[in-house]
Amino acid sequence: MSLRDAIDNFYERLVVDAIEATREESDTADYLTDVMCVALNSLPTRYYRHSIDMMFYLADEELKGMKQKSLAAVKEARDFVKEHQRE
Repeated sequence: MSLRDAIDNFYERLVVDAIEATREESDTADYLTDVMCVALNSLPTRYYRHSIDMMFYLADEELKGMKQKSLAAVKEARDFVKEHQRE
């Protein structure tokens, strides 16, 4: 087993959820991948080994705040990527 495969960043899941919630019909996979990278780079990392650990130890208010931060980061990332698209 690779050590890299043993951990995950909880914000990745939240950013994917935020992207799906704001997805538009014209969004391409390349565009959304760029949005995800930009959004994740603007958020803190929150690594975990087992998802049950995050759900058990994460307070409801903290999760709510993380979801709000993720949605805001995705909205900002969408604007950034649109402004900096390659031709």
